[in-house]
Parts: sequence; structure tokens; C-alpha cells
Amino acid sequence: MTSPVHYFAYGSNMSRMRLNMRVSSAKSLGIATLQGHRLMFHKIGKDGSAKCDAWRTGELPDVVQGVLFRLESDELTTLDHIEGTGAGYERCSVVVADSSGRTIRAETYLATRIDPALRPYTWYREHVLRGALAAGLRHDYVAAIRAVPAEADPDRQRHAREMAIYQESRISRQPRSSYPSPGS
Repeated sequence: MTSPVHYFAYGSNMSRMRLNMRVSSAKSLGIATLQGHRLMFHKIGKDGSAKCDAWRTGELPDVVQGVLFRLESDELTTLDHIEGTGAGYERCSVVVADSSGRTIRAETYLATRIDPALRPYTWYREHVLRGALAAGLRHDYVAAIRAVPAEADPDRQRHAREMAIYQESRISRQPRSSYPSPGS
């Protein structure tokens, strides 16, 4: 039997569309913060580019903003596999604060393999940016994400695949009459 757990997303999984493609039970509970950590784009991704990390600084002014989700505990195994637990990330239990200041224990992923010289691909930064905007994170925090230097993915098909979730969602929200007819 599965039970609900809290999951703190601060990188590309802030994008609800992206997270729901990975684990269908995820429900957003709103903005949360992780104190004593700083958002860094330095985790070595499977594709060789940078991914996000909530880098532990231990300094109280350092805060990572993100989204708190509730999901079924059996889906953590799926996330472990996707996030690369044991091969770049470790799942950890952290204490986050929700928008009312209430503290909540949540699962998250912290990097174990980093390279500060890496840059994220533009599609990855876009996932993080779209998630931050949709969640309503602070404007200065969103601006800092937008300012992260990124590079084009040499695999154009992967770039197109990653960005397709946003195109499909735009189409699915259009009125039925605006769908193209077959053969057009």
C-alpha cells in the first residue's frame, strides 16, 4: 500500500508538466523554501550538461526556492531512477518552509557529482524557468535563473523532445474548432 509523501522540486521538476510526465500523482502544494542552500547549475547530467543542485552552504541568508508537491510514495522509486540516484544525485530528506512559514519534511535530490565549469542546455534552463514562473517565485530569483549562461544542445532532436511538452499543452487548451483538420 502506498502513502503520500512530500517532494521539494527546485530544478526542472518545478515544471508541473515535466514532473507529471514522470510521476502522475504529483500535486502542487505551493511555493516552499530550503534555507542554508543555494541554487547552482553544476550537477553533472547524464548528457554531460549542467543540472540544478540545492548546494548546501549552511549560511542562513542562502535560500533555494521551489515547489512542494505531494505524490504517492511508490513513485519515489520512479523519480530515483529518472534523477539518477547513486549516479549524480542522492535522495535526501530535508526540512522546507511553506509560504505560511510552516516547516515540512520533504524528499529532494542533492548532487553528488558536480563540475562548476559546466553549463546547462537551453531546454533544461527553460524547464527550470517555466516552473519558477508558473509557481510564482520571486522576480529576482526568476531573473537569476534567466541569467544563467546556457548553451544549445548539439542533439537537436532531444531539444525538440524536451520542449514539445509545452507545445502540446498549448494545443490541448485550444478550442476544438481551432485544431487543424486532417490533411491540412
